[in-house]
Amino acid sequence: MVRERLISLDVFRGLTILLMTIVNNPGDWGNVYPPLLHAHWNGCTPTDLVFPFFIFIMGVAVPLAMPEKKYDETTFNKILIRSLRMFCLGIFFNFFGKIQLFGLDGIPLLIGRLVITFAVGYALMGSFSTRLKNIFAFGILAIYLILAYGRFENYQDVRLPGVLQRIAVVYFVVSLLYLKTSRKTQILTGAILLLGYWAIMTLIPVPGFGEANLERGTNLAAWVDSIFLKGHMYHETNNWDPEGILSTLPSIVNGIIGLFIGQILLLTVTKIQKAQRMGMIGTALIFFGLIWDLVFPINKSIWTSSYVLYTTGLATICLTALYYIIDIKEFKKGFKLFVIWGVNPMIVFFASQIIPQALVLIRFQHPSLAGEQINLLDYLYRFRIAPFFSNPMTASLAGALTYVAIWTFILWIFYRNKLIFKV
Repeated sequence: MVRERLISLDVFRGLTILLMTIVNNPGDWGNVYPPLLHAHWNGCTPTDLVFPFFIFIMGVAVPLAMPEKKYDETTFNKILIRSLRMFCLGIFFNFFGKIQLFGLDGIPLLIGRLVITFAVGYALMGSFSTRLKNIFAFGILAIYLILAYGRFENYQDVRLPGVLQRIAVVYFVVSLLYLKTSRKTQILTGAILLLGYWAIMTLIPVPGFGEANLERGTNLAAWVDSIFLKGHMYHETNNWDPEGILSTLPSIVNGIIGLFIGQILLLTVTKIQKAQRMGMIGTALIFFGLIWDLVFPINKSIWTSSYVLYTTGLATICLTALYYIIDIKEFKKGFKLFVIWGVNPMIVFFASQIIPQALVLIRFQHPSLAGEQINLLDYLYRFRIAPFFSNPMTASLAGALTYVAIWTFILWIFYRNKLIFKV
């Protein structure tokens, strides 16, 4: 079977990574338009769609990348190592800001951290033999765990969960489900995960807090994180993690639904028929997600089952619309920007986590406050962007769009020279 490349999927991926870049890099976190922030607890903003869209897209891509469903030891090892490489890349983001070298500070420390970043990035994204990939992936993971749990002061509170870590887990599970099970089994697995998670979160009492609840920091998912991730959670939540252990289970279903859509795209029916099926599925998912929201509120932080259905429904509708416009009607004008972003998401994700942290380490004399220092990131925004805008929220958005423009130029160079960075 010939591998099918969907331009619409690249565009959808590009739109998602571009939105991620905007919401993750405002000029001023104190002045951000509400749609570019996560919902405080229950509810769903456009920002809350980014992560589940990524997982959905990854699920769609699995059958397109492996249309023949060939499973053997070699295939399993490829899936395992790719998952592990993503997992290790994700953890490195949390280690970067904590790396200390021989008492260095300022620019020398930054240079040292960047050298290590390049080495780790190359080891995890470079093209090597299978044996070397295994050695690098398992070796780097072992180093992380030794530093995190080896009573090293600088790393005793380093965060271990994260976005790429969750994507890695979902990719591993979904890939094996695709290769080893039927579509019926995949659907059944997804239903069991969603219903089981609902039952666990709403019926099981929470040790130390009493009855089951869905409140911040006192729900069962938070309790599980506090036991198994103690000292290694997101610093702003402290006693639970938004990419924690228990809430990872329903996120697998985002990948499973994407997997199902990807298999529809491989069917030997007309493109119009594929679009019709996808549209009906997306509409049904949104409907049932909103119904479930009445008793199990849509919530990204604990990744509720209703949130899974609602976000995958929206993702399916978005992909269907793009598929119809681009792959059926062959209207491709105006989408080149998103293709450029969509074919190289990993390098954007990796570098975007490192660059802001690096700029913060570059400090110098504040231009207008004697005796005060300012870091380069704040300087560029406050003195080179913000003065041109009277509305602080607009200025903050302009800072994010400036960052997007810089990355667009970089990605265009990569695209023009056919440089694609993969894990």
